Amino acid sequence: MSKKTVVSGVIGRIAHLPDTPFEEIKSLWQQIFATPMPTHNRQFLERRIAYRLQEIEFRKIDRNLMDRNDRRIKTIIETGQNKKRDRDHRPVAGTVLTREYKGVSHRVVVTPDGQYNFQ
Repeated sequence: MSKKTVVSGVIGRIAHLPDTPFEEIKSLWQQIFATPMPTHNRQFLERRIAYRLQEIEFRKIDRNLMDRNDRRIKTIIETGQNKKRDRDHRPVAGTVLTREYKGVSHRVVVTPDGQYNFQ
């Protein structure tokens, strides 16, 4: 006896995509993308639909992030450049760097002042 459980929300819709008849997959594609399916490869369609469903849901949740991304995109279009953040690529204090060279183990500890202590 097969029992179908109803799971609401995006996660439920995505979880049930593999069990969804192909005709419904085609219909869902048309609803979401408003274009004809590019292929009849079911796995491809399921993955694209799942991604798009999550994308739509995420846009509802984090409007702030979407607005910030829109501003960044506008800036890139206007200036032609993406402003990169300055990042500190040094390891965190207390990090132990260990390497073995010619059978000898070498250890270096990163100190709180950003220096390295060789042992």
